Amino acid sequence: MSFQLFSSEWLFKMNDKKDKILGRSELDDQDKASIAELFDEEIVPRLRDLHARIGTVSCDFAGEEYKNWIIRFKSRGGDFDIVDFEYDEEACSFDLDL
Repeated sequence: MSFQLFSSEWLFKMNDKKDKILGRSELDDQDKASIAELFDEEIVPRLRDLHARIGTVSCDFAGEEYKNWIIRFKSRGGDFDIVDFEYDEEACSFDLDL
C-alpha cells in the first residue's frame, strides 16, 4: 500500500476546480445583486399574490447556473428581504403561478 502526500494548496486548488465544475462555487456580490434584482422583478409579485411571509425559493429563475442555489426570504411590510443564499444539491423548483 502506498500513500501520496499532497500540499494543502494543491488540495485547495483541486477542490476549487471541482466546485466550479459542479456549480458549487460561492456567489460573488455581482451574482447576488443580479439574482436579487430578478427576485424583485419576477418573484416578489408572485409571493405577494400567494400572501407569502417567510420561505425559500430556488434561484433557477436567474438561470441554469443558479439552479442549485436557494434564497431564504422574509416579508417586511409589502416588500420582501433576502435573508440568505444557500447551496443545495437537491434543490428543485416549482411554478409559482398556482
